[in-house]
Amino acid sequence: MYRSYTQWRKRQANVLEELFSSVSYPEMQELGILLDKIRNPEEWNIIMTPAERSEVLLAIRQVASLLSSMQGSSSIQGGSSYWNAGYHLNIRLYEKLLFGVFDILDEGQLIEEHAEYLKLIKLTWATLGITQKMHDALYGWVLFQQFIETEEMLLLDQANLQVQKVLSANYDKGNEDHCKDNLMCMVVYNGTETRLSLVQAIFRSINVWCDRRLQDYHLHFSEKSSFFQRLVSMGLAVGTDNSGTGNKVKVGPSAKSFDFLFQLINSDAIGETAAFRVRVYVERSVEAACKRVEDAINLISKLEGKHPLALLASELRMINERERSLYSPVLCQWCPDAGMVVSRHLHQFYGKRLKPFLDDISLSEDAISVLSAAHHLELDLIRSPNSEDEENGVGSFSINEIDFYQIHKISRPIVLDWLISQHERMLEWTGRAFHLEVWEPLSNQQKQAASVVEVFRIVEETVDQLFRLSLPMDISHLQALLSINFHALDGYLLKLVSQLVEKHHLYPAAPPLTRYKETMFPIVKKKVVESVLLDEEVDEKLRGLTVNKLCVRLNTLQYMQKQINILEDGIKKSWASMGPGNSRDCKEPPGTTDFILTDSESVDELFVATFDSIRDSVADAIRKICDLVGTKIIFWDLRDSFLFRLYHGTVEGARLENLLPQLDSILNHVCGLIDDALRDMVVASICRAALEGYVWVLLDGGPSCAFSDSDITMMEDDLNMLKDLFVADGEGLPRSLVEVESKLAHQILSLFSLDAESVIHMLMMASEYLSTGFELRISGQRSLDDANTLIRVLCHKKDREASKFLKLQYHLPASSDYIDTPSFEPTPKSPIGAEFLKSASARWGEKGNSSFRLLKKRFQEVQGGSFRWS
Repeated sequence: MYRSYTQWRKRQANVLEELFSSVSYPEMQELGILLDKIRNPEEWNIIMTPAERSEVLLAIRQVASLLSSMQGSSSIQGGSSYWNAGYHLNIRLYEKLLFGVFDILDEGQLIEEHAEYLKLIKLTWATLGITQKMHDALYGWVLFQQFIETEEMLLLDQANLQVQKVLSANYDKGNEDHCKDNLMCMVVYNGTETRLSLVQAIFRSINVWCDRRLQDYHLHFSEKSSFFQRLVSMGLAVGTDNSGTGNKVKVGPSAKSFDFLFQLINSDAIGETAAFRVRVYVERSVEAACKRVEDAINLISKLEGKHPLALLASELRMINERERSLYSPVLCQWCPDAGMVVSRHLHQFYGKRLKPFLDDISLSEDAISVLSAAHHLELDLIRSPNSEDEENGVGSFSINEIDFYQIHKISRPIVLDWLISQHERMLEWTGRAFHLEVWEPLSNQQKQAASVVEVFRIVEETVDQLFRLSLPMDISHLQALLSINFHALDGYLLKLVSQLVEKHHLYPAAPPLTRYKETMFPIVKKKVVESVLLDEEVDEKLRGLTVNKLCVRLNTLQYMQKQINILEDGIKKSWASMGPGNSRDCKEPPGTTDFILTDSESVDELFVATFDSIRDSVADAIRKICDLVGTKIIFWDLRDSFLFRLYHGTVEGARLENLLPQLDSILNHVCGLIDDALRDMVVASICRAALEGYVWVLLDGGPSCAFSDSDITMMEDDLNMLKDLFVADGEGLPRSLVEVESKLAHQILSLFSLDAESVIHMLMMASEYLSTGFELRISGQRSLDDANTLIRVLCHKKDREASKFLKLQYHLPASSDYIDTPSFEPTPKSPIGAEFLKSASARWGEKGNSSFRLLKKRFQEVQGGSFRWS
């Protein structure tokens, strides 16, 4: 009970002090001492006697009586005289009453009966001396204070409405003037004391709070940007009385100065003042944001290991981005050039710190990172105000207004130096990848070699790194990039092709030309085919060129074809994205557009010259390896079972059907190894080589191969079976292609079906056009009217007339004189056609006898050794 009494006594003393504080009373200082005694429980209850306490209360009563006897105001209907002296207390009491509109359970919400509550407290206006304008201002102030506490958007909107109501409503000037004369407030701001009316003081308080936050809106509204527009609107509404004076308040006690404010509400002066204030907000907020970033950048640089200037540029870009997306759209409503102000300030701020770095710059990781960051920052700062200008209908940003960093000129030699350093690195790494290659597929799904994946990874990584530099480039940089890519890929191709051997090394040495002769008795001494060894380098290469490894090489080349297209498209897109095409409506730094924008035809020519050349090289390598695969399978891997066994001895005893299962197995194996896109090409190569090998058996099968007329039917059946193997019931090669490839074989079989006299006659006719001698011709070079073909047909024909002709005219030895031992060495020691090729052409015409003797003489001159063809 005692405690409650003490608290009550203190409240009464506070009320009396508030009441007396607004009155110029001579004994006010003495009354203050008396009120302190009432507040002090020890002095009031213990030290002071009852008589002394009575004297204190009597003195206070005399003051209150004096106030109550003062003349009342006739300007306020129903008003008493008491509020004239205790006006400030009345205002405080009414303010407390207004706080009753808030829900005690949720202070950010108004009570449902707030309208009825406001009508109820309006009954106190006459007693407390409240007018409509004072109520509107005080209610807005209460709402604003509650918004500050709760950050509830609804309260800010309501406060804004009340402020706009005060600024726009017409009030009774007689009442308002009297209130202003009786209630003046002393406001201290920035060391300056100013006497203001109640409404002006409220607006000043709101304005000061808004100014402090809007002058660093990047800090206060980085997360709650929804408040930003409303607070800018309110801050400018209550602060327009500064009228071009910045933050210094020069409003005197006269009410006319505030009336002048309302005369400016719809004038141009208000717009100019608002624009000026917004510029101040922008400059100070951006400056504060830049200062905070600069203070923290050194610590961030140490933690992240990046150059401070690169980090600073990135942070300034983030400030500019927030400004452009969050703040400028709002601020441009009052100040259309707000975006330009930001861009100029940020550009100058960073430029002062960048210039010393640019004065002594060379190729380094820090230099590239700083140049790239500065280039991006400058582009962003230039483009941002221009996009805003277009939306707001104001003039575009002039590139003459700022001093550009000249990144394009500084970075050009640095980028070229970087490309040169990457060239050396690429050649080293691609060479290392190739050196470690064993030509095994990566997996069942990825059939290419690992080295080509690594090569393209290196190339693509270099391309990505270049464009991630994000520096201005011209066509010389593109040319340098394409050049180092070309050398890396072409170097890999050259290494791959250098591991191959020419396919002529795979052909076996042709056996000697003989005439068919049956022997009834064995001959004790027979001649052996002479041959030479392969070169050691060729032999070593052949050991590494298995069919499996050749197929992996083909898959690798096919992978290169696909990746080259992807690489070219990627470089084109990256190059296009760096040009001004995506921002043609925006200004660029001087020289940047000229640097990047180059003749599109010149750029296209660069791409064509580079990538088409690589594609052609890859295609040539694929064709070469495809031919090598077919030739190696038939003439090297299957030479024992195919070339040296087919039709040897007798046709019936050495048919092709014995070889077909093995050849079919090889085809299935190769199809499982090769990429689907290359399957037909490789199978066609094997088909071509198989038919070429079949022709080789017919014409160069050796002394053990001789064919009678009855054998031709079986041989034709064998040829048809070989063709059917590659057609595979429509699932293999097109039959039309197989028919084309087998045309020569059919033609040669047709020669064997002719009688000997017809073939001899054809040989004599062919000699009319003989110009190159008896050279061995490979697939695609033989023909029916070729003397080389016709003489071999006679050599392998079981016919007495043919044997007799060859013995008389060419003195060819009998087939029974030789041991037909297969030779695995492709190069003959003494090819018979070498000397003959150097002679002039021999013709059998009207002077056929002399021409024939010349041909016969030439033939015999090279007959000293075994008769073979190269």
